[in-house]
Amino acid sequence: MSLQPPSGDSRGIRISDADRERAAQRLHQALAEGRITVAELEERLAAVYAARFGADLVPPLEDLPGDPLDVTGSLPVSSTPAGPPVVLRAGMGGLRRTGVWQVPARLRVHSGMGSVLLDFCDAELPHPVVEVELQLGAGSARLLVPDGATADVDGLVAGMGTVRSKVPATPVPGHPHFRVYGRSGMGSVTVRHRYRFAGITF
Repeated sequence: MSLQPPSGDSRGIRISDADRERAAQRLHQALAEGRITVAELEERLAAVYAARFGADLVPPLEDLPGDPLDVTGSLPVSSTPAGPPVVLRAGMGGLRRTGVWQVPARLRVHSGMGSVLLDFCDAELPHPVVEVELQLGAGSARLLVPDGATADVDGLVAGMGTVRSKVPATPVPGHPHFRVYGRSGMGSVTVRHRYRFAGITF
């Protein structure tokens, strides 16, 4: 499939950053549904973020359900706001986010060998849906989500590691939902609620 924009002088009106983000969200949803691969997602996202006109969005979206040019009403109710992701990078010592912290709508985590701990249980979650993109090498990642929260990990591709989610995948109204996707090389990824034992949580 060619991702080149249609030729010609008339390609419609110019699109906004919000339109590009909504189109990107459709691609992430297609990945989670198994319609496209991670490699296809990356290629199509490049075309979406380079788009200037509505017609430029047709090639990366035309073989997916819905009207490729209908970027205004294509998102599910539990969609994340538009905006670039907050990028976190883990060094050799790893990365920890615990306690009270402000969780963005979109989070991208890069880790080569260090471990990652994202504890959302006491965090401020202003968005109903949080996207977490993991790009992991040999390190492992643990995502601790609040009681009642759900998580979809179908978009996370594991190499030699494992992916385990111990929470439901279907969103529940009134509770936060996490979309976890990306790549894991050799480490494991675990999504779960916090454990409680003898008054201690971990």
